[in-house]
Amino acid sequence: MSKKRVYASIEIADQEIRLVVLEIFESRYNVLRVESVACSGVQNQTIVNEANVVSAIRTAVTNAQAALGYRIERVLLAIPSVNVMRSNQKVHVQIEDGTKSIRLFHIQQGYNKAIQKKLGDDVEFVNANRISYIVNGQETKKIPLSQTCEEFTMDIDLLYANKEMIYAYARCIEQANLEILDLCLDSYAIAQETAVLVQSNDRPIIQLDLEKDHCTMGFFTNGRLISCANLENGYNSFIEDITKKYRLSDEVGYRLLQNIFSGNEDENSDVIVYIEQKEDMRVEITAKELANVCLPKIRQWIANVNEACTPIVRQGNAKYVITGKGSNISVLKDMDKAFNAEALIYEEQSIGARDGSYVCGLGMAYAWQDINRIRHSDKISANNNELEASIDSINQQSKNGEGGFTKKLKSVILSEND
Repeated sequence: MSKKRVYASIEIADQEIRLVVLEIFESRYNVLRVESVACSGVQNQTIVNEANVVSAIRTAVTNAQAALGYRIERVLLAIPSVNVMRSNQKVHVQIEDGTKSIRLFHIQQGYNKAIQKKLGDDVEFVNANRISYIVNGQETKKIPLSQTCEEFTMDIDLLYANKEMIYAYARCIEQANLEILDLCLDSYAIAQETAVLVQSNDRPIIQLDLEKDHCTMGFFTNGRLISCANLENGYNSFIEDITKKYRLSDEVGYRLLQNIFSGNEDENSDVIVYIEQKEDMRVEITAKELANVCLPKIRQWIANVNEACTPIVRQGNAKYVITGKGSNISVLKDMDKAFNAEALIYEEQSIGARDGSYVCGLGMAYAWQDINRIRHSDKISANNNELEASIDSINQQSKNGEGGFTKKLKSVILSEND
């Protein structure tokens, strides 16, 4: 019988720590818990206050543990796509044991040899980008276990990122008394969840991870991440003039962005969408004022994206996929025609995590499952003993008829009839 595996992923985002805990059982993914904790210790993807970040991570983990009933001991960690570099390694693996049959340790041998490659003093290996195998002259993406040959080649694309940033992010996890199960570039993790990696086999894909203070652009083609670039402005720049004028918090500003009704200024009425009484002033913001201030900013952001991506779009058949927390701003769907290529605002459909904020966290689990077919680690995020005790407790309650919605509903109906 397959064991339930629980994985937790952490993304240190713009002024926010995000935690996703999910369960994998017989190839099915179930979101168990998501947590989001405000954190002022991160600015422009750089950790400026380690203690603040560590505290927020501990809060997120503690909240999840309290709800789940077991400890989280290790996590998957997202690394920002800063100074991303690629390296392609072709590793020849000899089968020297006389069996002429490819076994898992042969694959592990090739992989471990490839990731030893150093690209420079300022970057560090994060995760594999794409792995294919050439066996008897035939190329395949599937692990060729048990195939007969005397040697084979592994074509491995590797991703590297800013070394100083990796160490800073990893140190925060360790200071929060957690182990790191694995690292994954945030752009790559998102592409796993959105299926951008798969789609890019047929056409060039430009992935836009729109966050509060920045937007990461990832270019994908032929099933791999080719390059990344960052736009300095995120969705906060859309509402900045309003929040400064009325001295509103960033959280209120984000909620206001989600309440822009139409991408056409004339279709937004004078109805008041926000009221707040401050000590020295009364704040009243109408839908029309909100649209008149924010929509031109959004159009300018789209224009900047179009300009940056023109060389890719000119190749033809390109597509934009917009995700991240900014993808929750519904008016972007009304403005998709402003992009210079087809554009899709990605909507997360996972029950329990239907929010663009958690796309990266969910994608990290898929990325881990892929590479773990090679690494073959049996480690999970949860404390094994406590997880098994929790499962046993649930099974016992079900067996005794103490739990379950149907049982409780039946008892309520019977008591009412009495």
